[in-house]
Order: sequence, then C-alpha cells, then structure tokens
Amino acid sequence: QVQLVESGGGLVQPGESLRLSCAASGIRFSLYYMAWYRQAPGKQREWVADINRGGQTSYADSVKGRFTISRDNPQNTMYLRMNNLKPEDTAVYYCYTLVQSVDSWGQGTQVTVSL
Repeated sequence: QVQLVESGGGLVQPGESLRLSCAASGIRFSLYYMAWYRQAPGKQREWVADINRGGQTSYADSVKGRFTISRDNPQNTMYLRMNNLKPEDTAVYYCYTLVQSVDSWGQGTQVTVSL
C-alpha cells in the first residue's frame, strides 16, 4: 500500500523560504514519477512541479525560478524548496504519485504566506 506523508509547512512572511518533504513508503520509490500539487481556499487543486524517475523536472509558470523540486531515492523522499514566497503561494501542498494507474495522494501540509 502506497503511503505519502508531507511535512515542512508553516507560516512565513513574504520573501521567506520553506522546504517541504514527502516521505514515501510501500513503493520502490526510485521507479516512480512524483509531483507536488497545491490547493488554495476556494480554488481547484493545481499542479506545481514534478520530477520523473530520471530526475527531469517541470514547473508551473507561477513558481518557475522560485521553487525547486528534488528527490532522494535512497531516503524515499521528495522535496520542494520554495524561495521568495508570496501570499498567493498560500495553499495546502500535496504530494502525488501514480502507481499502476492509481492516483496516490498525501494528506497535505499547510503553507501560509502572510505578514
């Protein structure tokens, strides 16, 4: 059974940084595509960034140049380094993977950017 557990969220001021982590279990982590999504209050969940098993990365335009996705395969963990955070980055951030055509999501971690 796939389990994804996010951590690292919190309350920060604009311009500050956070690093989110997603610990995976139940899968051979190195073989799978991984992604970060986020959902702001009253909005649909949106894709933020992803990383394939070869380490290639992609980013939404809204975070490009500020966020960095990475993975540590021996530690079965994916990261999202978020720099220069803006109030519009406020959302619940979710870890995602697709295993045998089944979507798997973490429980989410709250990121709030506010003065």
